[in-house]
Amino acid sequence: MGVRIRLKRFGTKKKPHRRIVVCDKRRARDGKTIEEIGYYDPSKTPPVMVVDKERARYWLSNGATPSEIVKTLLKKQGVL
Repeated sequence: MGVRIRLKRFGTKKKPHRRIVVCDKRRARDGKTIEEIGYYDPSKTPPVMVVDKERARYWLSNGATPSEIVKTLLKKQGVL
């Protein structure tokens, strides 16, 4: 089973926000997740991002691979 850390879309039409989730890489983008570890709202000024750093490090140490966007977000938060 390949585990990924990626973004899951929430919100209304034209006003989306994202949750940072851990899920099986074969699942759909908005499908079932293993755990939610944070959220990201780019529509705010400045963009709002909250990540549970401890849980993110846990999943990364257990072999979860972040998507490209999540990788840059985690670098900004100091997790990677």
